Amino acid sequence: MANFRDIIGQERIIGRLQNSIRQNRISHAYLFCGEDGSGKHMMADAFAKTLLCEKGGVEPCGSCRFCKQTEAGSQPDYQIVTREKSSLGVKEIREQVTGDVALKPYACRYKVYLIDEAEKMTEEAQNALLKTIEEPPEYAVFLLLTSQRERLLQTILSRVVTVPFYPVELSLIRKFLMENYHLPDYLAQSAAAFSAGRVGRAILYIQSERYAALRKDTVLLASRIDQLTMAELSSSVKRFTAEKEELFDFLDMLTLWYRDVLLYKATQNANFLLHAEETEEIRRAAQRQSYEKLQGVVEKICEAKQKLNANVNAEMVLELLFLYLKEDR
Repeated sequence: MANFRDIIGQERIIGRLQNSIRQNRISHAYLFCGEDGSGKHMMADAFAKTLLCEKGGVEPCGSCRFCKQTEAGSQPDYQIVTREKSSLGVKEIREQVTGDVALKPYACRYKVYLIDEAEKMTEEAQNALLKTIEEPPEYAVFLLLTSQRERLLQTILSRVVTVPFYPVELSLIRKFLMENYHLPDYLAQSAAAFSAGRVGRAILYIQSERYAALRKDTVLLASRIDQLTMAELSSSVKRFTAEKEELFDFLDMLTLWYRDVLLYKATQNANFLLHAEETEEIRRAAQRQSYEKLQGVVEKICEAKQKLNANVNAEMVLELLFLYLKEDR
């Protein structure tokens, strides 16, 4: 479980939360807003751990009984709300929050409730929670996390302190990965570029087997696109459109590949490639395609994302993109 010092690039938020602790001005409800992988959960854990620490400082001590309980996941005053289905219903809110909050903390000064993916609460669940955060016990602190603030009721939004999470500088992420995961420069740079400023996404990029497989498949397709038959392209379309989230990750990885091809074509220098281990394939692709075509590819990938966000048929979008990639220009 993270401490504040483990979180990079969000110093403003950390300072804001620590000042509220230092001044004893803790709000009853916070809404941490940011994309997946932006550090919301790490920040919530660090904040909760600090509030529950026996020493009462602006960083958890890590050695007291309460900190050890929180680290072990056995802290009775830290309630992580769970759900059984894709949505979080009124039953779960009543059982885990409104029915529990009247009980005073077991030992700590505060009782903290964490609701991750708060946008998945049904309207009934949000209204049930609203009644509690309107008049909460003085010891209760609610931490709501969301990547889709617009899906929460305005009445909820008006009663929480909103804490927005912004992208972290890519240079900080690159340095963090090299120092903490001992990555070579090119791989740390690639992970940072893919992360789009989200540390959690960068870590997944280098650790997740799913991401490793997707990265391998993306490079294989991009480097051989001119050689693939229509049947092979069709099979690739089905593979990459099986899951919407993975499709967007694929398109991001594809963008990075073509970024390298365009960079190499412009500089003839392999030192700045994100895919340094694929230099020969990148060189071949750069020789085969014009500047105009490569710039057009990046634009077409962006257009594909826009169409997918507008709920255009994914298979059709990807088929058209692949046909464009396959053309020699």
